[in-house]
Amino acid sequence: MSPVQSNEEDLTRKQRREQARAQRKELEDAEAARAVRRTRLTQLGIVVAVVVVAIVVVLIATGGGKSSAPVKANTPKATETVKSVSSLLGGIPQNGIVLGNPNAPVTLQYFADLECPICKDFTLGALPPLIQHWVRGGQLKIEYRSLETATREPEVFRSQQIAALAAGKQNQLWPFVELFYHEQGEEGSGYVTEQYLQNLAQQVPGLNLTAWTAARGDPALASQITTDAQQASAQGFTGTPAFLIGKTGGSAQKLEYSSLANPASFNTAIEKLLKA
Repeated sequence: MSPVQSNEEDLTRKQRREQARAQRKELEDAEAARAVRRTRLTQLGIVVAVVVVAIVVVLIATGGGKSSAPVKANTPKATETVKSVSSLLGGIPQNGIVLGNPNAPVTLQYFADLECPICKDFTLGALPPLIQHWVRGGQLKIEYRSLETATREPEVFRSQQIAALAAGKQNQLWPFVELFYHEQGEEGSGYVTEQYLQNLAQQVPGLNLTAWTAARGDPALASQITTDAQQASAQGFTGTPAFLIGKTGGSAQKLEYSSLANPASFNTAIEKLLKA
């Protein structure tokens, strides 16, 4: 082998070694970079997990901004709500599902689900002035009808609506319904339990709890809910609240309201019927 060939082979071997070292260095650097990224991602994941846990804790502590726990009877909050409802309804005749003078010339049928938050808007908005002016004045009576829309479990819906109808056996349906809406929990949270219904019943002034409990087993009340649903279906109602209005003893028509906070559209319909 000539000296020239030997030098070329040595150079080639040296280049290969340098190339191999460069490749190893590149692989080592890449692995180090990946390790740094993994560490950063792990740290970021820990931070995110801590934030999520903190948010969950806050939501649990605050009830998501809306309490789903039943309001206990005889507490300051319950006492205040009962006082408000009693002030609104006190002295107005009640008979079963009907609020108002049975001989009132105009009848408003109110289809509702006790867990419906929009029905609560009506209860706190347009309904009180309607009761104070028209119902208390003897020109209007309101019938409460059941229509399942917001309650997710049919059995829960029947139980809560029957509880209200059972209070109606003692002419106390409207206080029960009003208290339910005032103390309504977060939709879909499962707040309607037997304890919740019992607490409501205990808050209704003068309600005989033993008679109320017995009345809840009356099959006629479940039949009433079915009849209400059939009537609503015949009218094409798919949401709550929904209303029918008409001359007492005559045919009723759908009431198209523009607002549940303002009673203006209800007033217009009532005045039109009174003038007819």
